[in-house]
Amino acid sequence: MARDFKITPGQARARLVREAKATQTESTLKSRLGAGYAGAWLNDDATELVVAVTDQAQIQAVKDAGATPKVVKRSQIQLDALKAKLDANPNAPKDVPAWFVDVKTNDLVVLARNVDSAKAFAKASGVDEADVRFEQSTEQPRALIDVIGGNAYYMGSGGRCSVGFSVNGGFVTAGHCGRVGTTTTQPSGTFAGSTFPGRDYGWVRVSAGNTMRGLVNRYPGTVPVKGSNEAAVGASICRSGSTTGWRCGTIQQKNTSVTYPEGTISGVTRTNACAEPGDSGGSWLSGDQAQGVTSGGSGNCSSGGTTYFQPVNPILQAYSLQLVIDGGGTTTSPTSPTTTTSNPGGTTWQPGVAYAAGSNVTYDGAGYRCLQGHTSQPGWDPPAVPALWERVG
Repeated sequence: MARDFKITPGQARARLVREAKATQTESTLKSRLGAGYAGAWLNDDATELVVAVTDQAQIQAVKDAGATPKVVKRSQIQLDALKAKLDANPNAPKDVPAWFVDVKTNDLVVLARNVDSAKAFAKASGVDEADVRFEQSTEQPRALIDVIGGNAYYMGSGGRCSVGFSVNGGFVTAGHCGRVGTTTTQPSGTFAGSTFPGRDYGWVRVSAGNTMRGLVNRYPGTVPVKGSNEAAVGASICRSGSTTGWRCGTIQQKNTSVTYPEGTISGVTRTNACAEPGDSGGSWLSGDQAQGVTSGGSGNCSSGGTTYFQPVNPILQAYSLQLVIDGGGTTTSPTSPTTTTSNPGGTTWQPGVAYAAGSNVTYDGAGYRCLQGHTSQPGWDPPAVPALWERVG
């Protein structure tokens, strides 16, 4: 507060004391003045409380309470009633970003990027144009939130999934939650990459103003994310999701192929931790190390079940993303040991090879060209990572 108000810590504490006293005074006067009360506000440095009234006879009561009176035309009840008419109209234009009661000026204010549109909105709401102050505005409000693993997000076409992990520019999640171009809310964004079936991963590029955090929701509390070193089979692992919260189990098998109604998903990890619909895309952690995002499974968190997660490092590699870690900064995913081959053009694709951009390989009888240099790993075959490979034959 001292920093943002450009005052000393002592001045900030004194201001808080004055504001607490003003809050009590306002509450008392609001009750005492009844229908004549028309709002209250503090001046810029919170040294004076102004209380608006509609009746001259109430001036002394305000003074006796230690506040400054101001006589106005309309009461708080009347102003709120006007605003309620706008609130009741479900068809607010997109170019009308906000409306509110301004007690300082005793007005109902409508902000508008297009004043004619705002006037039409007021008229359709049953509010006389003379009762509104229209103000030109460039505001384009949107929800701004911290992006934290395990939290819910919503697809524009309907449905709910869970955030996996924050990355530079957005977050990773399950591919089956949305296709490229699918919009999201809370946080607002758009799927910039998605693969499903075959693999089950995607990432959402979020709108400016949302803050990526290297944290996962533990329901309650949070767990820091410090990296993405892969845990061993038999290791304990916990997952976070917006339906069932924080659940734990052990890693049973890696590089598993599982068949869903939509098709087969390869390269996932099998666990005995439970999950339910809506947990999809959510975070998997071993200690403070990111492991993957929830893909699917069977059973539930009442009777128990089996759940599969898509490992996170292949997602980071596929879309050239960096994991956001707690404490600030990003980290790239660990890579597997590789051979010294840098451009094996014309050979059959294989893991553990450093492919250069422009390399040509064959996979399952088809030809592919490398779009950007990377080191291949198990489960990263060309059809699974279209961001890295282009089919050419």
